[in-house]
Amino acid sequence: MTTSSDEATEPVFSSVPPLRRWLKTFVVGLCMGSADATPGISGGTVALIMGIYERLIAAITAITPERAMRFLRALSPGGGVSIREAVAVLEEVDVWFLLALVGGVGTAVVIVARIVHVASEETPVLLYGVLFGLIGASALILLRALSIETATHAVAAASGFVLAFVLSGPASPLGTDGLLVVFLGGAVSVSAMILPGISGSLLLVVLGQYERLSGALTTFVDGLLAVLTGRPAAGLVDAGTVVVTFILGGLVGLFTISRVIRRALDRNRGATLAFLVALVVGALRAPITELSSRDAVTWTTETIGVFAAAAAVGAVVVLVLDWYAVDLDFEAV
Repeated sequence: MTTSSDEATEPVFSSVPPLRRWLKTFVVGLCMGSADATPGISGGTVALIMGIYERLIAAITAITPERAMRFLRALSPGGGVSIREAVAVLEEVDVWFLLALVGGVGTAVVIVARIVHVASEETPVLLYGVLFGLIGASALILLRALSIETATHAVAAASGFVLAFVLSGPASPLGTDGLLVVFLGGAVSVSAMILPGISGSLLLVVLGQYERLSGALTTFVDGLLAVLTGRPAAGLVDAGTVVVTFILGGLVGLFTISRVIRRALDRNRGATLAFLVALVVGALRAPITELSSRDAVTWTTETIGVFAAAAAVGAVVVLVLDWYAVDLDFEAV
């Protein structure tokens, strides 16, 4: 039995994993982040493939208001600061695992956002063609694993399709410029990132925020680097406002909408999955709408050919990953 003296002399950070384990989790985060930042590929699926899905869900659901209050009280001067108690609370939510994973996800998202930002400026037809292929192939994979067995399932599927189709149209009722849409995009996309098969970035495409957020993140990172090196930081405040709004929405969604989705899955799995999969199908309108809205792009035979070729490449990427990785099992979600 451990004595109080032993507890007093035990290092506060004794549970910190070795560097090798940190790096392994960081690499998994890189893979998840690359998937999360690419419409049509789900970071949740990557987590399932790499065997960390259950641990990730357990860590996220372990973050509760009660633990947050315990953590704040442990660091409050009024009650006597206790670093040991604060670290103990963090360890209850698997904090070291989450830090390494989030670090990898964040790094990958920044890299992919820069690629998307450059592609949207230089080769928009190729970019949205690839996105169309990614989304289309993902829809096929999800539809293969889905069965509509009741009228409730059919209504849920129709609702999901109509919602995505309307929101991804040129006259979306939500608009595309306000910070409220950015906040909503953060909430729903981060929630979707933890669901195998459903891409968070796909929902940003539906809301017309994917390219905007990729550009804002790139500008924000460039601005921070400029500040650190003593150069002028053009657009830092505006881009930072968009990025922070998205992050706040993501945090709200992670601890609210994601739990609602999990409860809906527990209560009526078939109808919930029918709704989510139909969102993917309805979202096929989004890349075409985004591309058609550009003045510099006209739909000619050449444009359609390039778009179709790029879509084929995107579809092959998803189908190859699905073939060699895992057959999505909704019962495991």
